[in-house]
Amino acid sequence: MLNVYLTNAPRCFVKAQRYRIVMPVNNDTQPQSAPTGNYSATAPPTPTRPRHHRILSTFSTIGVLLLAPIIAVLLTAFVFQSYQVDGPSMQNTLHNNDRLIVWKLPRTLARITDHAYVPNRGDIVILTESGLSNYGDVQDTKQLVKRVIGLPGDHIVIKNGAITVYNQTHPNGFNPDKTLPYGDNGAIPETDNNLDVTIGSDQVFVCGDNRGDSLDSRIFGPIKTSQVIGKLVFRIYPTPAKF
Repeated sequence: MLNVYLTNAPRCFVKAQRYRIVMPVNNDTQPQSAPTGNYSATAPPTPTRPRHHRILSTFSTIGVLLLAPIIAVLLTAFVFQSYQVDGPSMQNTLHNNDRLIVWKLPRTLARITDHAYVPNRGDIVILTESGLSNYGDVQDTKQLVKRVIGLPGDHIVIKNGAITVYNQTHPNGFNPDKTLPYGDNGAIPETDNNLDVTIGSDQVFVCGDNRGDSLDSRIFGPIKTSQVIGKLVFRIYPTPAKF
C-alpha cells in the first residue's frame, strides 16, 4: 500500500526589506551610505486669493446688504403688502386683528400705463379716505378695508334694507348682496340708509359687510378709483383663506 502524507502548505509572508541608498561619487572615492536621521514632511503653503478678488467679494456682500431693504421697500410699495384689520366693519368676513395680504401690482401697472385701476364688483379692497373726522372718527385720514359694490356708470338705489344696482347689463336692477358669491346663505345683513346715486366714470361705491357698523360710501359717497391701494388676495392669520 502506498501511503501519502500531506504536510502543511507553506505560508507566504511579505517582509519589508531595507535598502541602502548609494550616493553618486567620483571614481576615486568609495560609495558612502546616505546620512541617517529624522525627517519631517510639511504641506505646501495654501494659495491665497489675489487682493482684487477679496475686494470684489467684500463689495458684493455690501451690495447685497444694501439692496435687500431697497427691494423689500419696492415690493411693499408696488407689488404686495401685509395689513392688519382694525375694527368690526367687515364682520363676519373679516375680524379685528386679521392679517391680510393685499395685491398692489394691478394698480401699479395701471398707473404705469396711465389707466385707471378699477377693481371688480365684489372685491375687497384697501382704500385711503380723508375727512373722516367730519363723521365722528378720531382720525381724519385712514386706510379702510371695504367691499366694492358699485362700478363706474352704475346707478345705485338703497331702499327698504336692500341695495339695487342698475346698469346697461341689468336695466331692471339686481342686488349684488343676493346674487354674488360673497352673499351666499344670507351672509350680508340688511343695508341701512336710503340712497339714490349714480357712480362717476372714475369712481366706485364701497360698503362694509357689517352694514350696521360701517363707515362707507353710504356716508362719505363714492370714492375715486385712485384712492384704491390694492385688492385683498389672502388672509394669513388666524385662519388662512383665499379671496
